[in-house]
Amino acid sequence: MIQYGRHHIDEDDINAVVEQIRSGWLTQGPKVAEFENVIAEYVGARYAVAVSNGTAALHLACLAANIGEGDRVITSPNTFVASANAAHFVGATAHFADIDARTLNMDPLALADECRTLGKAGAIIPVHFAGLPCDMQAIKNVADTYGSIVIEDAAHALGAEYREGGRVGNCRNSDMTIFSFHPVKMITTGEGGMITTNNEVLYRKLLRLRSHGINKLDDPLQHDDEAYTDGEVNAWYYEMQELGFNYRITDIQAALGLSQFGKLGKFLDRRRALSKRYDAAFKAFKHVVPQQSEWRHLSSMHLYVVRIPFQQLGLKRHQFMGSLQHRGYVTQVHYIPAHYHPFYRQKGYLPGRYPVSEQYFNEGLSIPLFYGLNDEEQDKVIADIKELLN
Repeated sequence: MIQYGRHHIDEDDINAVVEQIRSGWLTQGPKVAEFENVIAEYVGARYAVAVSNGTAALHLACLAANIGEGDRVITSPNTFVASANAAHFVGATAHFADIDARTLNMDPLALADECRTLGKAGAIIPVHFAGLPCDMQAIKNVADTYGSIVIEDAAHALGAEYREGGRVGNCRNSDMTIFSFHPVKMITTGEGGMITTNNEVLYRKLLRLRSHGINKLDDPLQHDDEAYTDGEVNAWYYEMQELGFNYRITDIQAALGLSQFGKLGKFLDRRRALSKRYDAAFKAFKHVVPQQSEWRHLSSMHLYVVRIPFQQLGLKRHQFMGSLQHRGYVTQVHYIPAHYHPFYRQKGYLPGRYPVSEQYFNEGLSIPLFYGLNDEEQDKVIADIKELLN
């Protein structure tokens, strides 16, 4: 089966993991810090904190920003549920701002409308869908108007570039950015995530929160009588200063991530080249409309998404996808709008509330795109879609 997306692991990656295991450092060692430093330097942020997965990164970012009970968090309906769930993890409530039909990302005008309706949003979580960055300058302007924290969900977007320049994750227009290293993402650590920020206070808090709330770096100790002997810190001493979690990533995962990072450039180049081949082929298709095509040079191209008017053509998407699977392709729909899920419907979010997201959902289809997809396989995907539509 040719998947809609998959990882690429080579012998260098395997050797990096084996070497790390043999080193004796399995977790909480120097490889994690090395991985963090490499990512921070690459994106142009002062700090990076590696964690166990992208969802953990969202959770900790909300905690570090002091989002909690009574706060409102606005994100996109067109996202995986983790973007919205992070609000509820910390006792806040998730709200949504509809997407722009061209970018499939949060529409700054819809965001401003939602903020006016709510009166105040504790945090805004824009999602760089499929690897295309949101209009962060416009979103930051809205956030500043309403005093909102901005946390970029860049789970899809490692390697992408903003329209105004700079790589996603530099946090010039946000407080924090999160990344995911799940196997279908740009690079993988198996499972893993990262938070970048330029704020030292947030950085220190993130370090504590990912490891049980225990003080890190040179954070002041609170119980001097127990912490010191003759003016020196007791070597065995530590303090849990707030409630945290075990969201640490391992050195084994960091070793894999570093090896993968060394190939990020060629991963990006191949994904963009494949995307442009799809774009060129689909120009001749009346009923296949590539999405986000004018921004290929900015996007990390995590997904290649098309819109097909299934209802207009008298087709059922489920059957169309089944026919493609019978021919050897696994396609997917990204995403079921977050407010469609039972958890959010029970909170009053019913279909019809975010029409742009819902219309896209009815027509969207993610087709195979990954580094290892060769030209012949891609040509067959194109030919089979054409045959099935005809």
